Amino acid sequence: METKHDAASPSPSPSMDEKSSKSVLGRLRRKLSSRKTDKRSISSTDSETSKYCSELQRVFEYFDEDGDGKISPAELQTCVSTVGGNMSMDEAEVVVTSSDLNGDGQLDFEEFQKLLEASGEEEKNDALKGAFAMYEMEGSGCITPTSLKRMLSRLGDSKSVDDCKTMIRTFDLNGDGVLNFEEFRIMMR
Repeated sequence: METKHDAASPSPSPSMDEKSSKSVLGRLRRKLSSRKTDKRSISSTDSETSKYCSELQRVFEYFDEDGDGKISPAELQTCVSTVGGNMSMDEAEVVVTSSDLNGDGQLDFEEFQKLLEASGEEEKNDALKGAFAMYEMEGSGCITPTSLKRMLSRLGDSKSVDDCKTMIRTFDLNGDGVLNFEEFRIMMR
């Protein structure tokens, strides 16, 4: 039995098919965010967010081949291949099902937008986890003053342990003297 997942709630660990399709969707998101908008269609007073939404709306309409205001799994599969990715019909159905908030089996504009935003957030978290692991180094699951000093030295920025304690204290929300991943993520914003 399939279950639907809210875009904000964590889902069970994704299969390789889901991971590969999310990386394809990440490429789609990056491609969209790097596009220049047509100055004739968007006034210069609009915010970056509205420019992005306007561009995303145009992309959504392009991929909505039948013009029904929804993207089916088949249309999603086509859109992913348009940006150079490969997605099987099964993968497209999994992505649509996991992002379909209203249960109609298709993606409306809001669901499409949330899908692309979620893939971007996932990529950012993966990159942050890699960076955190480099600083953590001691297998403790947190960044200590000593591990921070060691990593900064490797990067050519020597600091004393006391300097590192001061740096950590700035973002140490729970006051335990170390940075856990959540505190590190907040620091890196």
